[in-house]
Amino acid sequence: MTPTLTALLCLGLSLGPGTRGQAGTLPKPTLWAEPGSVVARGRPVTIWCEGPLGTQEYYLHKEGHAQPSRESPLEPENKARFSILSMTEYHAGRYQCYYLSPAGWSEHSDPLELVVTGFYSKPRLSALPSPVVTSGGNVTLQCGSGQGYDRFVLTKEGGHNLTWTLDAQRHPSGQVQALLPMDLVTSGQRWTFRCYGYYRRTSQLWSVPSDPLELQLSGRTGQAGVGRIQPSAQAPLPPGVSRRPTLLTQQGPVLAPGETLTLQCHSDVTYDRFTLSKEGAQDLPQRPAQQPQAGLSQADFLLGPVSSSHGGRYRCYGGHSLSSEWSAPSDPLDILVSGQLPVTPSLSVQPGPTVSSGENVTLLCQSQIKMDTFLLCKEGAADTPASVGSPWGGHRVQALLPVGPVTPSHRWTFTCYGYYRSHPQVWSGPSDPLELLVSGVSRKPSLLTQQDPVLAPGETLTLQCHSDVTYDRFTLSKEGAQDLPQRPAQQPQAGLSQADFLLGPVSPSHGGQYRCYGGHSLSSEWSAPSDPLNILVSGQLPGTPSLSVQPGPTVSSGENVTLLCQSQIKMDTFLLCKEGAADPPLRLRAEYRAPWYQAEFSMRAVTPALGGTYRCYGSHSSSPYLLSWPSVPLDLVVSGLSGGPSPLPSGPRSTAGLGRSLKILVGVSVPLLLLPLFLLLGHQCRGQCRKAGLSTAVTSPETTQGHQVAASESSQFVTYAQLKDLQLREGIATPLSSQGQEPPTEPSVYTTLAIH
Repeated sequence: MTPTLTALLCLGLSLGPGTRGQAGTLPKPTLWAEPGSVVARGRPVTIWCEGPLGTQEYYLHKEGHAQPSRESPLEPENKARFSILSMTEYHAGRYQCYYLSPAGWSEHSDPLELVVTGFYSKPRLSALPSPVVTSGGNVTLQCGSGQGYDRFVLTKEGGHNLTWTLDAQRHPSGQVQALLPMDLVTSGQRWTFRCYGYYRRTSQLWSVPSDPLELQLSGRTGQAGVGRIQPSAQAPLPPGVSRRPTLLTQQGPVLAPGETLTLQCHSDVTYDRFTLSKEGAQDLPQRPAQQPQAGLSQADFLLGPVSSSHGGRYRCYGGHSLSSEWSAPSDPLDILVSGQLPVTPSLSVQPGPTVSSGENVTLLCQSQIKMDTFLLCKEGAADTPASVGSPWGGHRVQALLPVGPVTPSHRWTFTCYGYYRSHPQVWSGPSDPLELLVSGVSRKPSLLTQQDPVLAPGETLTLQCHSDVTYDRFTLSKEGAQDLPQRPAQQPQAGLSQADFLLGPVSPSHGGQYRCYGGHSLSSEWSAPSDPLNILVSGQLPGTPSLSVQPGPTVSSGENVTLLCQSQIKMDTFLLCKEGAADPPLRLRAEYRAPWYQAEFSMRAVTPALGGTYRCYGSHSSSPYLLSWPSVPLDLVVSGLSGGPSPLPSGPRSTAGLGRSLKILVGVSVPLLLLPLFLLLGHQCRGQCRKAGLSTAVTSPETTQGHQVAASESSQFVTYAQLKDLQLREGIATPLSSQGQEPPTEPSVYTTLAIH
């Protein structure tokens, strides 16, 4: 019974240099292993050493061991067998054999390197761009792993066994890989490959082998020779019929995990089988062709439920069972898997989600987490999503995606995704959908609010869109945001339509510019937009500005007035609002005059209509619709000869200020003061005038000031008064008693009108 190599390696045979005689004077033997030199762990292997006839003994030496193993030759005494019943890491290494004959010692054989596999996780083997290769074309084999191997070994199985050893290259993702370009693929043999990984310090201990990868040949050239496919017995196709099948899916190109994915390969050529390949992976199983009708063939590939491993670029091929040749590949189909990254981007539109037919817009996709690329998908589109790089924008990463020209012929609904270039088929979750509304040329509605344009947080905001066109629906859009929900139209009376949009309670997100549109349910087109309405939210910035007025809060009509808004906290814009005014607030850029940031709102030749209560706010240009808290209100009083009296400013007044105010009151109230004055004068002189035969004519103050008050033309005496100056004096008055009545016990404040 032949002892095993394990026992021989352990016991050995003492053969010292002094007993070897004339070593190396005979031809060297041949050494080989069966079934091969690469052996899986635990599998048996036989090592053979063959020499000339008449050999007495064979010796097997393993590098690193002092004693060789010895075996007697088998009949006809020209070779010996060294058996390993179960391969382990101790058997891996470099071997040589030699023999002893009556003529002496032989030379050592060429070395045999015995490798044991199965010690580490298996790498991945793929073909780029596809394992289906056009005859005479090129393909690159890629072996990769996350194990961090130093080297990869690529082996070709079949008639001509080949081996390539490649240094591993480290990818930024932490993966290691090696690429082996190949060409001159011929149809005369099978091209099946495996790859292994190992570390330099243990070069005879390899990983588990990769799954086998078989290259398949496609296309026909009609010429023989190396790198060419011989013509097959397949009947020629009719002129103009393409050999390229078509690959499609009933689902969209972007799928969520868990969805069922079915790819269908079909052709107008009656193929009887189809195969599907994925770029960078092995072929999926083949499918027999179905023939839904004469002249057509197809096969379905069910791939669901979807996981991240399904993302990639697919192609399909058609073939005939009587030939090993495959058709030209279909156009590629990208399958993308969303929801694999812990982030969801947001999608907005500039300048707004409603555009005129034929115009272009820019969609803005943003994320709080940095991603290499954003992709934009249009609902119902068969095209591959548009992608664009994502430069940093402050604390957000974003990308601008131009879209257009937009037409009202179909819906324009979009979502965006983000991904990393190292894993281009693994995406984030989708943004909320954004629909573009195509506006037409019908009359624009009006947008208004019952509240002031500046609102405090928590207030209720309602916007009303109305029109004298009988629209049956309205929609509201906000610049830079998604559309708000549509509302069915109400008809308060014949020929009018309107809809209310309740947006409160107000928060910072409500600040912005709004427009509304009217539409008809039988059309996808919308009206022209309303004029914009700005909604401003106060209390969103630290600090409260102050508001003052020069020359003072009470001025005469025609004077120049400057309202000064100031803040010691930096603000780059100030807004001035008038209470109850329909006009939007005035905006001015802030100037810095240490220690104040300020803006001067100048009004020339003011009129009473400019009187009222004013407040000012601060803001930043980066968020123009978010304001500070308002300043303390300031009442501006403008007096004049028309328009009646203006309200007095609130708060205490100095004596000089009171005198000025009273003078203004007299100025604007001359008609009221002169009327009782002339009635009194007329009453006192009525008796005398009658005795003298005189009459008195009284004119309005406008015709009296600087003119004579004349009697009738028949008067012999003329009484006139000339209003030269008006002076107001404060004092204590005791009215004259009338018809014997006693004067009042309490004095009253009076104002005398002195006429000179």
